[in-house]
Amino acid sequence: MTVSEREFAMKKAMLVLSDGVVFEGHSFGSEDETIGEVVFNTSMTGYQEILTDSSYKGQIVAMTYTQIGNYGVNEEDIESEGGIKAEGFIVKEACAAPSNWRSSISLPEYMKRYNIVGIQGIDIRALTKHLRDYGAQMGAISTTDLNPESILEKVKAHPNISALDYVKEVTTKKPYKWKDGVWKWKKDSRLQTPDSRLKKVVVYDFGVKFNILRNLVEVGFDVTVVPAQTPAEEVLDMNPDGIILSNGPGDPERVTYGIENTKKLMGKKPIFGICLGHQILGLAMEGRTYKLKFGHHGGNHPVKDLSTEKVEITAQNHNYCVDIKSLNGKVRLTHKNLYDGTEEGMEHVEFPIFSVQYHPEAGPGPNDARYLFNRFVKIIKNNA
Repeated sequence: MTVSEREFAMKKAMLVLSDGVVFEGHSFGSEDETIGEVVFNTSMTGYQEILTDSSYKGQIVAMTYTQIGNYGVNEEDIESEGGIKAEGFIVKEACAAPSNWRSSISLPEYMKRYNIVGIQGIDIRALTKHLRDYGAQMGAISTTDLNPESILEKVKAHPNISALDYVKEVTTKKPYKWKDGVWKWKKDSRLQTPDSRLKKVVVYDFGVKFNILRNLVEVGFDVTVVPAQTPAEEVLDMNPDGIILSNGPGDPERVTYGIENTKKLMGKKPIFGICLGHQILGLAMEGRTYKLKFGHHGGNHPVKDLSTEKVEITAQNHNYCVDIKSLNGKVRLTHKNLYDGTEEGMEHVEFPIFSVQYHPEAGPGPNDARYLFNRFVKIIKNNA
């Protein structure tokens, strides 16, 4: 570590939770103050993808693994345009001198580029246990105000994450075509120009991860992404073969336009919902969603596919779930989380519609659930 890196790492920072619990550490990234809902993520790698995942808008992410940043940041493994979407970052130790052939910048430098505040050197295990026992809650990281009482007042005055619509902040402003498949060693192996014979899919961007788009291209789709508020009539005029309802941030009940448009699309085209898209489908079918105590965030959640009896290890990032029973027989339960038994997948009993609460595209995480993209291809072909 250079002298400047050592001095930077030793600048004081403070994390204050809404219940008054305080953690003192040192700053990395930008020197500032940030407020958000504090959640923990159990992934060992993939911090770049996590930070750039739009689903984390409004949240401060704590990584449970001990060292974060050791392989740096590159220009390819991003999950959204515009850089980091998380409000802040909490780690045990941030590596300022990464080593990896793909790295182009260190994690602290990357966070500074996007004015993201981080804190390191705190007891991550104690923080994680506290969030597990008392639930995810609003909090603040500050490098400019080190008075716990003052910081707590600002946290309590800040709107709760469920009071805001973050989808409007992260969705694309205009439709666009997506052409790249998943990253491969040989860059010319990517599909660059969609074949006119390919099935066409429209993706509602509620905060879509790029890896969803990459996987759609990989299984043979011609992909068009549209803003979250695009009227259902406009999407139907595009005559797609299928529709994707993407992941995204915040409380699904705030995304009223997405719910109303989904109601109009059901029964017209095959639909595949992912994470927030799954929740929006549940609400569009007059069901209920509820908030988990501390959410599911990480790349190691076992989920059982009830149709095959197989268990897959999945990537997850959500605070809300659909109460399948509230749908009164309109859907069948297809997937269940084996950690806590929560319901994580459903399929409509009449229409070609299915959805999952987790992330089959990973990015980061295991690829056990990629088969769901091929399942969507088969559903479309069977309903052509």
